Amino acid sequence: MANSTVRGRSGTGTPRQRSVAAAARAAAKRAERANRPEESGDESARQEPAEETRTRKKAWFREDSKAKEKVKEGAGAKTRTAEADAEAAEGGDTAAAGKSSRHRPGLVSAVLAVLVVIGLVAVAVLGWKFRDAGRADTARTEALAAAQKAAPVILSYDYRHLDKDFAAARSHLTGDFREQYQKTTKTVVAPTSTKYQGVVKATVAKPSSGGAPAASVVSATPDKAVVLLFMNQITNSTQVSGPRLDLNRVRMTLVQTSEGWKVSAVDAL
Repeated sequence: MANSTVRGRSGTGTPRQRSVAAAARAAAKRAERANRPEESGDESARQEPAEETRTRKKAWFREDSKAKEKVKEGAGAKTRTAEADAEAAEGGDTAAAGKSSRHRPGLVSAVLAVLVVIGLVAVAVLGWKFRDAGRADTARTEALAAAQKAAPVILSYDYRHLDKDFAAARSHLTGDFREQYQKTTKTVVAPTSTKYQGVVKATVAKPSSGGAPAASVVSATPDKAVVLLFMNQITNSTQVSGPRLDLNRVRMTLVQTSEGWKVSAVDAL
């Protein structure tokens, strides 16, 4: 019994047993091939995935090519835009440079004209100041001489020829002060001098050792000057027993007129 089993396994059994075993092996192989289509005889099962893979690859290559074309087009557009912007900027710079070069001569001319005007004004101002300073110096000299000449005449009189003395004094005066002097001498000085036989002699003080009179210019402009003088007045009249000496300080204002420097005010200090 045991021997028959061994022979059946080794292919030495009965024909029926060998047929059953072969059918079982064939069924097992068919099942195995069904589970592994690529090893089976079905050619369409092995080719279908490869075809699908090739289709997907082709589609991918097409999409990739389109994407690359789009990227190239975008890059080209950006390049063209950048070039256009650069050309526009260069053109603008060139236009600006052209405008600047065209306007520069006009600007330079305008600046030069302004500088010339400023220079002329400066020269005119300096010239005016120089001339004014020169005129002021001249005024100091002339006004001082006029004051030294007019003061003794204005402050002196003699009861024996009052009209002549007062007329001489008025020739050195001007403006309101001339009218004031005439009124005062007529209503006050003339009656008093006549009654007491008054005689007044005025001179500009001088140092005992000699030298220039005691007079100086306080201020001066081309048209006006103020002069300070030290005056000696000797008075004789019936009211005093002998000559009386008065030492006075007088501030005299003079102005330039068509007839020269004239006294416009006298103030005793």
